[in-house]
Amino acid sequence: MSVPVPRQRAIPAAESGQAQAAPQAGGPAAEADREPSTGGGRGPVSADAPADGTAMPHGSGTPDDRSAGPGRSASPHGAGVPDGLAVPVAPAPADAAPANLTLLVIEDDPAGSPIVPEMLDSAGRPIRLRTARNLTEAGRLLTDDVHCILLDLALPAPGRSAGDGGEDELAVLRHVLELAPRHAVLALTASGDAERGAEAVRVGAQDYLLRDELDGRLLSRAIRYAVERKRSDTAERRLTESKLRAQENARLERGLLPTPLLEGSSLRFAARYRPGRSRALLGGDFYDTVRTPDGTVHAMIGDVCGHGPDEAALGVELRIAWRALTLAGLCGDQLLSTLQQVLEHERDNDEIFATLCTVDIAPDGRRAGLCLAGHPAPLIARPGRTPELLPYDNNGPALGLLPRARWPRTQVELGAEWNLMLYTDGLIEGHVGDTGERLGQEGMLALVRHRLDQGLSGEELLRTTVDEVRDLNGGELTDDVAVVLLNRTS
Repeated sequence: MSVPVPRQRAIPAAESGQAQAAPQAGGPAAEADREPSTGGGRGPVSADAPADGTAMPHGSGTPDDRSAGPGRSASPHGAGVPDGLAVPVAPAPADAAPANLTLLVIEDDPAGSPIVPEMLDSAGRPIRLRTARNLTEAGRLLTDDVHCILLDLALPAPGRSAGDGGEDELAVLRHVLELAPRHAVLALTASGDAERGAEAVRVGAQDYLLRDELDGRLLSRAIRYAVERKRSDTAERRLTESKLRAQENARLERGLLPTPLLEGSSLRFAARYRPGRSRALLGGDFYDTVRTPDGTVHAMIGDVCGHGPDEAALGVELRIAWRALTLAGLCGDQLLSTLQQVLEHERDNDEIFATLCTVDIAPDGRRAGLCLAGHPAPLIARPGRTPELLPYDNNGPALGLLPRARWPRTQVELGAEWNLMLYTDGLIEGHVGDTGERLGQEGMLALVRHRLDQGLSGEELLRTTVDEVRDLNGGELTDDVAVVLLNRTS
């Protein structure tokens, strides 16, 4: 057990939060930099507190604490850690690593307890101090340059006076953790109350200290340990969140980009999806293709306005509903009217809408019915003819915009051989170079015609077309791109 350091009333001038030069501990400059506290805190009292040789916040590995014995390094509570065992260190943001560590002490006794001795970082620089007598005062001092909080667990929680017999002895800690979720927290408790300190760690503190065991070496080391553990915990939490997002995106991908049901059909199917650069994840674009028992092939592509998991989830619901309704025998206006009802019930606000294009291709493959709900018309390419857009004069409103809307079904002739391409507007809204001009449908038609002249087809045709659109845009497109290609040969 360390020898308690006598209490004094001085704290470093750095309590104001302003950066100070790093004088040598115990020297004249260090004495000159001390001034009386105006916030009821305690000052450094040990001019000869030894400097710990290694810093965890700005380095790696574990500190060298001679009190731990040969070949061991001590934790703030004396738990040995083998030398050479690296503590996981999360990389600190470039703007979050000032020259000096800053400690905020929250304690309401201005007479001198807890003991806050002089503390040095690994480079011999003083650890800056700020003191607060209550949580309101702490809230004002809790800025981004504070790295660690030393909290006296005897401090009364908000709404409770000291000595109240409340059930939650750690209410003040819970309040601080809520107030400062990104800061490391050290809990300070009485020497005979180690159980309470351990419970504080279980609640969320990075470590606990016993009041009568404080000295400069132990406290400065505990601060660095707590800061580094908080960084490590934060990095681990972010990694876990990233894995969960990846799993969720995989589930959404299976829902948005399904395997087509075309068994028994002579048509060939290909699809391409590229997320917008703002997310690098799935958005609200979706598609599907199924063959019903009568031999008709139904294809669909759609786009929910907005981006994010809610829009993607709504796209999944609309796609699944479309497949179920199609297999049940609905098509055209009846199908789209029902989908609009699904959208109206499932969206979280009335401003959400979705565009949709559906095509039902007759069993002989020569004719098709087309319905457009605020969506760009498909492209059709036939041998010996210039690629063109299918008729779009009967384009109805997007789903969710107008109640009791109607969507006419247009009959189109396809011919014996053709490529039919359905796409979302992300394909045509990219720019062409630095001119600010959009590619548009005419530009898309020219790109596809050029690729067809090169003899490309299927997935290769889609891949090269989408890649060229991206290159013309000068980088990743801002919106998601989904493309479906159906091909029939005689």
